[in-house]
Amino acid sequence: MNKKLKVVLSGGGTGGHIFPAIAIADEIRKRFPDTEFLFIGANGKMEMEKVPQAGYKIEGIDIAGIDRGNMLSNLGLPFKILKSLSKSKKIIKNFAPDFAVGTGGFASGPALYEASRLGIPIFIQEQNAHAGVTNKILSKKAKAVFTAYPKVEGFPSEKIKFLGNPIRENIVTGMTETALAKEKMGLNKDKLTILSVGGSLGSRTLNNAWKDNLENLKEKGYQLIWQTGKLDYNELSNESRISDLGSQIQLREFIKDMELAYSAADIIVSRAGAIAISELAVARKPVLLVPFPFAAEDHQTKNAMNLVEKNAARMVKDSEMQEKFWNTLEEICSSENIRNEMSQNLEYFAKPNAAKEIVDEIFKTVKSTM
Repeated sequence: MNKKLKVVLSGGGTGGHIFPAIAIADEIRKRFPDTEFLFIGANGKMEMEKVPQAGYKIEGIDIAGIDRGNMLSNLGLPFKILKSLSKSKKIIKNFAPDFAVGTGGFASGPALYEASRLGIPIFIQEQNAHAGVTNKILSKKAKAVFTAYPKVEGFPSEKIKFLGNPIRENIVTGMTETALAKEKMGLNKDKLTILSVGGSLGSRTLNNAWKDNLENLKEKGYQLIWQTGKLDYNELSNESRISDLGSQIQLREFIKDMELAYSAADIIVSRAGAIAISELAVARKPVLLVPFPFAAEDHQTKNAMNLVEKNAARMVKDSEMQEKFWNTLEEICSSENIRNEMSQNLEYFAKPNAAKEIVDEIFKTVKSTM
C-alpha cells in the first residue's frame, strides 16, 4: 500500500452493533498496523465508552431514534438529524477516509450517508436476519452488505455477502473437549450438562423457567450452568431449593470464560440475539432458543427461525414457556441423534472467520482506488 490507510467505522447503541465494528477494525489493524481509525458514535451511548476501551478514537454526534413510548419527545428529532448530518459531513471531510464501514445503530445513518455523498466507498454489516432501518436505507449506496444469514429482506440481493458476524476471538480459538471442560468447571464429566444464558443482563423468562423446573432437573440428574444476570442473582443465590441441589447447579451472575462454558455444555438454552447465535453456531452445541419478544421488529424471532428451518435449533416463544419449555428441552436431552443432527446443521451458520472474510471483501472492492 502506497499511503497510510484511513478508515471510518460507525455503529452503536448496543454491543451487537459495537463489537462487530471493533472486530473489523482489529482485523484491518492486524494487516496494516499503522492504519488510522476514526469511529463515529452517538453521544451518551455505550460506544462512547467501549470504543476507547478497545483502543480506538471516537467522535460523538447528537442523534437518537424515534421514542415510540413518548411521541412528544420526538419533536426535536428532525433538528437532531440535521445537526448530526452536518457534524458527520465535517468530521468525514476533515478525516478523509479511504472507506467507511457501518454496523447499524443511530450514528451509522448520518455518518455513512454523508460518506457516500462525499464519494467515499461504504460497506454495511448487518447482524440480524431482519434488516435494521438504518442499514436498509444505506444499502442502496453500499458497495456490499455483509450478512449473517443468506437472505435478508430489505437488501438488494446482488449486494448481499453471507459471511457471518464477527465474534470474539476466544470463542473461535478457546473451545476445548467437553469432558475436559466439565472437569475444569468442577462438573461431573459423565452427566448431561445444560448451559443457560440470557444475555449480559440475564433473562427473567429463562430464570423463571428454571425455577419452575427444579424438580424436573433434580429427577433427571442433569447439570445446569445457569447465568442469571445481575437483576435476579441475589434472590436466586438465596433460594434454598437451588442450594439444595448442590453441585448439580452452578449459579453465575455473569460468565466471563464463555468459551469454557460453551465447551462444557451438551445443550445450550439461549436468547436469540445476533451475536449470541453466531457464537452458538461456532460452538456447534444443540440449542434451544427463546427469542426476546420485545426486540426491534421482533428480529430475535426471525434470527431463531432461520436456524429452526434448517433443523439447527429448537425454539420456544416467551408466551409458551410454561406449556412447552421443559418438554421441548427434554426432547433434545433424551435423544443423542437429535443432538448430533442439530450440531451438524449448525455448521451452515458457523462463520469463525467472518471478520477476516469481510475485510478480504472490502479490500477486494477498494484496492483499485488505493
